[in-house]
Amino acid sequence: MASLAYIQVTRKCNQECRFCSNPPNRRTLSLSQGKNLIDMYIKKGFDGIIFTGGEPTLSPCLPELIRYATFRNIAHRMITNGQKIADLDYLVSLKNAGLYHLHLSMYSCKEEVQVFLTKNKESWKNVVKALNNLGRIGGISVDLNITINHYNADHLLENVKWVVKNFPFVRHFVWNNLDPVMSRAKKNLDTVPKFNEFELSLQESMKFLNENGKTFRTERIPLCYLPDNEDTLNETRKIVKKEKRMTFFLDNRGLLSEQNWLRKWGYGKGDACKKCSLTSICPGLYQMNKTYSENELYPVFVDKQAIIKRIVNGR
Repeated sequence: MASLAYIQVTRKCNQECRFCSNPPNRRTLSLSQGKNLIDMYIKKGFDGIIFTGGEPTLSPCLPELIRYATFRNIAHRMITNGQKIADLDYLVSLKNAGLYHLHLSMYSCKEEVQVFLTKNKESWKNVVKALNNLGRIGGISVDLNITINHYNADHLLENVKWVVKNFPFVRHFVWNNLDPVMSRAKKNLDTVPKFNEFELSLQESMKFLNENGKTFRTERIPLCYLPDNEDTLNETRKIVKKEKRMTFFLDNRGLLSEQNWLRKWGYGKGDACKKCSLTSICPGLYQMNKTYSENELYPVFVDKQAIIKRIVNGR
């Protein structure tokens, strides 16, 4: 990880995910606004930019913003649900503009689950088309983002096995535990998982990816649920490496720095954390006792310095 800055280029979307944390509000950046943000982030010394949304491919400015980031020689990538890059010509246009790295969001290798969670009957088919297109044209590094939720918690391993078998060029995986804040999840509480729902499936998935030479990261998962993979938690990596984040939101939050992010984003420590050897490098529990219960936490007694060393040495 490095010091990264996010730009919401649009808040339009072509899906209606049941747990969306940044739902549509019809706002879209102009090209000049986007270029100004890129210039600002470069001036502030960020190492890279991530174009996000909404769904960034719905912005008519996205190809030119990619082209401008390429011209300014700053690392860049985008996060996409894959629906529009199911169109091969459009994907090629992004590659020609300079796109070389993207995160593809997919919730399940089971079509009925993907369709249910996105409320888009073509979602799974388009994700498959997008992955086939990416394999066909090459030259774009592909990471797979999976939001952990109640409906895929039992088949996280099946998901990664399916991807590795059918799309071996996918090199990196990211599991984000569901974010219930400012999102549709408040209206769809059935989507919120318990940690014991996905604990075993996640551990098996990590073992499988390690055995198959893939890399991975995790988010919003307390370290007690990541045995032997504590160094993969992005929040812990930020704590250890003191890396900065900044996001431009297309809503009343505007430009938001992640200083004091633990408190600002609602992380908490339970009684179990007081006994845990990792408490100083663990963010704690996101939305503790609001959405996730501290009763699911437990102390662990492992070597904190060994974890820090793995992070610093670049695992």
